[in-house]
This record gives sequence, structure tokens and C-alpha cells, in this order.
Amino acid sequence: MTFRHREISKPSFDVRDRAMVSTTHRAFTTLEAVLRVFRRRLTADQSLAFAGLLEVGVRALFVADWTMDEPVVAFAMRPKMQEEVMSLRRDHNLSPDTAIQDVTGALRLHMDEEKLKSFLKSVSPDALSFWGFSTEIE
Repeated sequence: MTFRHREISKPSFDVRDRAMVSTTHRAFTTLEAVLRVFRRRLTADQSLAFAGLLEVGVRALFVADWTMDEPVVAFAMRPKMQEEVMSLRRDHNLSPDTAIQDVTGALRLHMDEEKLKSFLKSVSPDALSFWGFSTEIE
């Protein structure tokens, strides 16, 4: 059985291919988990601004089950954030250790790169790094 939702299908297929997971169901869980990990590191205003950069289906997934008054968590080392990725549906999550890189790389294919980079610069160097951009000042 393969997950199909027109608004999320293309990014989900790209995640599936990059993460080398066998189904779009697994890719969907990986996508959702990485979006949640990133969202936890943004303020409500930043989250809404970021959501505006996403395609409609991914945007809906990004804001789903969001508690806006949840405290902002600092960016951490990649292994710690990967543990957070794996905590979503822990018993059924088969995300690879490269899930954050896989998802951000796949989503960048569907985003305006300059707008994304500008937004991330306004957040922090850690946000740039999370999305695979250099943190060096240009």
C-alpha cells in the first residue's frame, strides 16, 4: 500500500528517494517528523512565515497538531535532533540517520531557494545549517 495525497505526493516521493525508504508511508512519517523538529525551534511568528514558503500540502503538515504556545527549543547537535525525528511514532518510524538532510534536500527542490535562505538567515546560523546552507557570512 502506498500513501497518496496529491498535495504532498511529489515532496513525499522525493523524500522517499533521498532517504531510500521503501514506501511513501515511511517517507511521510520522515517528512512529518523533520518538520516537527524544525518547527519546535521557531517562534510562532517564525513558524507562520516559514509555512508561507511551503507548498500547500506540506504547509498543512507543518502546522498540523501544532501547539502555538509550546516553548521554543534551541537547535542542538544533529544526533540529538535525529533522536527527536525518531520519537514520532517511535515503534513505526524507520527514518534513516540522514532524515534531516534527506527531507530538507527534498523540500528545497520545491521551495524558492532565495526566499528560504533569507528567512533562515533571519532566524539563526543554526537554522541555515539545519537546511544545509553554509553559515558563513556572504
